[in-house]
Amino acid sequence: MDIILATRNVTKTRQIRAIFIGSPVTVWSLDDARIQGDFVEDGATLEENALKKALFAWKRSGERCMADDTGLFIDALGGEPGIHAARWAGEGKNTEDIMRYTLNRLEDVPTGKRQATFKTVAAFVDLTGAHSFFTGQLRGTILREPRVPCQSKMPYSGIFLPDGHDKVWAEMSVSEENAISHRGKAFWQLRDSLMCE
Repeated sequence: MDIILATRNVTKTRQIRAIFIGSPVTVWSLDDARIQGDFVEDGATLEENALKKALFAWKRSGERCMADDTGLFIDALGGEPGIHAARWAGEGKNTEDIMRYTLNRLEDVPTGKRQATFKTVAAFVDLTGAHSFFTGQLRGTILREPRVPCQSKMPYSGIFLPDGHDKVWAEMSVSEENAISHRGKAFWQLRDSLMCE
C-alpha cells in the first residue's frame, strides 16, 4: 500500500516513515512522488490545514494521501502561537529565527511557568477522497536556551522538554520521539486504523 505524505520536510518524513516500518505501507514524500507546487496553510484549525495538505497531494496523484498540522500552545502566552507555530516569527523565517523569537517572547517568564502543549492532527484521504482524522498531544516545558541545535525545520526541537523525560526532541532518536510525541501518537493511530481495514 503506497501512501503519499504531503510534506517536503525531510525530518518529518523520516519520523513518520519509521512508524510504518513492519507494515505493508510504503510512505512517499511529495518529492518522492514528484508532485510539484505548494499548498497554502490558511485554515482556521489544525484539522483544516492537515486536510488541505492531504487533499493537495490526492488531487495531483489519485493515491492514498496523508498529512499533518501541528500547533504549539504556550500557557504563559495565552495559547500562542497555536496553529501558527511555523509562521509566528514572520514569513520567510528559518528554524533558528523561529526558535530565537520564541525564547525572546518568553524571556520574562520564570522557569516554573513555561509549560506548553503540542497538538497534532493527522489527516488521511483514501482513494475515493474520503477523509479521517487522528490526533495526538503532549505537555512539556520550553527551556530558557536550546540544549542542542534544532533539527532541520523543527524550530522547537532543541528547546521543548516533554513532561517526564530528560531529553529534548533533538536529543532523541527517531524511535524515542515517535514513542511519545504528539505527531507519533497521531500517526500510530492512523497506522492502526489502516491495519484494521
